[in-house]
Amino acid sequence: MAMVALGHPTTLPITLDEMIHHAQAVRRGVKQALLICDLPFLSYQESFQQALHSAGRVLKEAGIQGVKLEGGYPAMAETVRCLVQAGIPVMGHVGLTPQSVHLLGYRQQGNSELAGEQILTQAIALEQAGAFGIILEHIPATLGLQISQKLTIPTIGIGAGPYCDGQVLVTADLLGLSPRQPPFAKSYADLWGTITQAVQQFGREVRSQQFPSPGAGAEAPRSNLSNSSVD
Repeated sequence: MAMVALGHPTTLPITLDEMIHHAQAVRRGVKQALLICDLPFLSYQESFQQALHSAGRVLKEAGIQGVKLEGGYPAMAETVRCLVQAGIPVMGHVGLTPQSVHLLGYRQQGNSELAGEQILTQAIALEQAGAFGIILEHIPATLGLQISQKLTIPTIGIGAGPYCDGQVLVTADLLGLSPRQPPFAKSYADLWGTITQAVQQFGREVRSQQFPSPGAGAEAPRSNLSNSSVD
């Protein structure tokens, strides 16, 4: 959301209040699907107490069913354990973790044998800590398969090959709303092009006085204009 909706260059600037605000909007639209909210950068890394407070706020104020946090090193697995023990469902996230962009970049992770073993170890630690599912992002398909076979909880892939239990595709990428997208994404429409063409056509018609048409609104008495509304 930070990047595709709010225009930030990374996911780091978004705040917990902004996440709650947008999660509330999603909650009003979602009636049946499981709704999970990302905990933003520095809303859970400082301490178990901070993580518990942040996750609790999202559940209470946005009406979601669980939270997602990034990373699988021992300290993060303990954070997951703390949240789960408090009754908060947690989804894990390993591989490319966007909140670590300044450390990892946006490169595919787990390409070497050692790096792959580290990601597998993290995934196992998150499952043992009580995570109900795990995101695998931008890793080789063979590693996605290995992790999916090793874990008993669902794996959700985003650029992790076809062998995960489920798949994620960012809506802006799926609909073709962004001029740039990750190499593993696929667009099923070109709404960027459609919207651009529509706006350009509107501009041309306004400049040429084709829009609005000469007779548009001619029937409305001038005395009623002050009571009219504009969408």
